[in-house]
Amino acid sequence: MKILVADRISASGVEYLSNQDGFEVTEAYGSTPEQIQELAVDATAIIVRSETKVTPEVLAVAKELKVVGRAGVGVDNINIEAATEAGVIVMNTPGGNTIATAELTFTHMLCGTRPVVRGAVGMSEGKWERKELKGSELRGKTLVVLGLGRIGAEVAKRAQAFEMDVLAYDPYLTEARAKELEVEKVELDEGFTRADYLTVHMPKTDETNGMVDEAAFAKMKDGVRVFNCARGGIIKESALADALRSGKVAVAGLDVYETEPLPEDHEFRSIENLNLTPHLGASTMEAQDSVGLEIAEAVTDVLRGGRIRNAINMPSVDPKDVAALAPYLNLCQRLGSFARQAAHGEVESISIVYWGSIVDLDAVPLTRAVQKGWLHGIAGDEGVNDVNAPYKLKALGIEVEVTKSSSDTDYNQLIEVKVTETGGRQSSVRGTLLGKANDPRIVEVDGTAIEVPPTDVLLVVRNTDKPGIVGKLGTILGQHEVNIANMSLSRAEGGELAITICELDGEPAAEALSSLEADPDIHEARIARLA
Repeated sequence: MKILVADRISASGVEYLSNQDGFEVTEAYGSTPEQIQELAVDATAIIVRSETKVTPEVLAVAKELKVVGRAGVGVDNINIEAATEAGVIVMNTPGGNTIATAELTFTHMLCGTRPVVRGAVGMSEGKWERKELKGSELRGKTLVVLGLGRIGAEVAKRAQAFEMDVLAYDPYLTEARAKELEVEKVELDEGFTRADYLTVHMPKTDETNGMVDEAAFAKMKDGVRVFNCARGGIIKESALADALRSGKVAVAGLDVYETEPLPEDHEFRSIENLNLTPHLGASTMEAQDSVGLEIAEAVTDVLRGGRIRNAINMPSVDPKDVAALAPYLNLCQRLGSFARQAAHGEVESISIVYWGSIVDLDAVPLTRAVQKGWLHGIAGDEGVNDVNAPYKLKALGIEVEVTKSSSDTDYNQLIEVKVTETGGRQSSVRGTLLGKANDPRIVEVDGTAIEVPPTDVLLVVRNTDKPGIVGKLGTILGQHEVNIANMSLSRAEGGELAITICELDGEPAAEALSSLEADPDIHEARIARLA
């Protein structure tokens, strides 16, 4: 397997990869986009930092690619949508640079409180500006942290050591977590109005892009101090420049920018009360070594079939849950495939319900297995995997709803896949595992009890429940040289439709199905291909 290390990572990371059996490590630092595209053709994994861009063009030619690893946090240089569509896992290392970025943030805060930078520059120029360079203190000031993830929490911890009052805005922050960290949870506007210091630690998304803009600055106190060592663009640069010149913002400190490198003629370079650093957030020896080794280990785990950690485009799953859920994966995939083939019209939604002890586990792998099964055998299913299955279903306009039920069933564990078609028609299939051998079984179709193994080829017949049906099926299929390996029958009240499912050794010709449906007691005969 070829591992393309496109950007420079720590020597320990490269060494780790090189020591793996079956890995061929190609280091290609400073390559042009055209060279990266050429090198990616036979790559199984690509590792980048912030320089190399993993574009749709790169992903289109990289037919062997399984994973892209970012040694760092931001994945702006990786086209997530294209990677997901291609079934490529995208991973980062959110923990490796936590301390480095938190400490840099606090460095900016201290330099924004005491005029250390100007003092140092003045001393190198022969000046002695002791009287002119009066600063302030952090103690007793209110710090508002936008985003209380790993880095934000570390900044809050250091601010508390300086006896600052810490407030936090984070839409995903629970009251329990806020209490644990001893911070006050606030809404965004309240944070803007109460801040003496404001620091950003959120990812750049459609929601956060330009979050701190002219309207935000208008709500802030005069003389507020603002800092961003997270992602460029969360603070609107033109709005910050105006706020610095007007005095609304006393001092600001930035390590990230909307465009990087920061253009030589950018207006920021001429603003005296603004301290700038060239994206140094993760630039410590400790952080570089940590993220390089971390991404090397994570990529190796993926390629060896182990745990998926810190994936951007699919959930990470605990290995213990994977082991417990493994017997259900094949069942779920076949239930998904059966459910699609049982539908008669255009499908609007899929409902997946779990019962029994399975509800206590992470069912994400099972849900994705159902989705893969649904897509199996239809046009464009080449390359469907756990990563892109949800994306492909969404592209088809099919909604997926997952429920874990606490109600009682006749089985220790039970999985249902129900589809709703345009017009409201519904169909469903339920399955479970039986015995110590965990044999998969379909145990219900459209509310009718039936027990059949979900083998590769099933003949699903809807017939009048009356004597002679079994003989008719056997005779007609025999005439077409189709062998029945096993047959499962449901029951219905006199004269109503029942379901009969036959396990076949091979797929019958269309003429056989036509012969079956020509019989007045056989109302439908369909093949379900579950392989």
